[in-house]
Amino acid sequence: MDLHRFDAIVVGAGIAGATAAAHLAPTRRVALIEAEESAGYHTTGRSAAIWILNYGPADVRALSGASRAFFEASPAGFPPLARPRAIVSLAPPDQQARLAAMLADGVGMQAIAVAEVAAMVPPLRPGYAVAAAIERDAFDIDVAALHQGFLRVVQALGGTLALRSRAGRIWHANGAWHAETSSGAVFAAPILVNAAGAWGDEVAGIADVATLGLQPKRRTALIIDPGPYDCADWPLVGDAGHSWYLRPEARRKLMLSPADETDSSACDARPEEIDIAIAIDRMQQALDIPVTRVEHSWAGLRTFTPDGSLAIGPGRAPGFHWMCGQGGYGMQTAPAAGALLAHLIDGTDPGALTAIIPAVNPLRFEAS
Repeated sequence: MDLHRFDAIVVGAGIAGATAAAHLAPTRRVALIEAEESAGYHTTGRSAAIWILNYGPADVRALSGASRAFFEASPAGFPPLARPRAIVSLAPPDQQARLAAMLADGVGMQAIAVAEVAAMVPPLRPGYAVAAAIERDAFDIDVAALHQGFLRVVQALGGTLALRSRAGRIWHANGAWHAETSSGAVFAAPILVNAAGAWGDEVAGIADVATLGLQPKRRTALIIDPGPYDCADWPLVGDAGHSWYLRPEARRKLMLSPADETDSSACDARPEEIDIAIAIDRMQQALDIPVTRVEHSWAGLRTFTPDGSLAIGPGRAPGFHWMCGQGGYGMQTAPAAGALLAHLIDGTDPGALTAIIPAVNPLRFEAS
């Protein structure tokens, strides 16, 4: 047996696994094992993230808020991660009540005149929206820099990133978890963190641990040309019903999504032509932007727990921990989520995040 002993094993090297490993690495020797040839190949590598405080359930908002300082003042080893980008939500007549609820519930969200939106986004069609709201404190996240920064932290602190190492067998014996991988190596450690994203329940099943009922959902995106418009400084624009959104990409292009959440198996997701067509149709109802061709399209999986909140912390099996269910919030919550997991493993005080522990406790599903 090609046995390698560590203090902690993290399964999955996407953003969840990378931030988990980085926060454990200062006090532990960590093995980060990944099935694919590159870290973050699936969801992380297909994310075009933006930090939005008023997004997701209460636990997500708390983690996003706690992560803000990390993004705005990048720590040593990370390049600048944030670029300001406002968020505009448009309400057609049938979405006025939805927009009013967003304004009542949101923090820092303000009503804005539709004419002011048209000044920011000139192709807005007259008559599409009867009301609008803006969040001015949002920002783009440099996903690649964030992810690679956490991976560098792990390796700089003596951790190991093992690519092409799919866990085929996982068992607990003699006080340690063992993960036998497709590379032929066996990794052993008293702590195992399941950060396998869409494959989280599969990893739990291999380890003979109760699953959580994770559900991957496909999200489609495409790149289009803005035509005659200079879109670099546009806000992210979408409808209050969250049935489409559009944002600048690489300064001169636009990324468009139908905001789809289609149930999927854990797989290498691919876009469907119907979802691409739906995205274009919904956008063109709001914006007068001709689409002569789609320059690029892709799909990724956003994986949710049954109640939509995250799953962070210990399971019922000794030494087995969860870092799953990030849904569409993994990037903007990553710094605080990794710190929270480390606090829970170390048994130290997570401060203000103590309040959300019941909401993210994986045992809420294992106990049901």
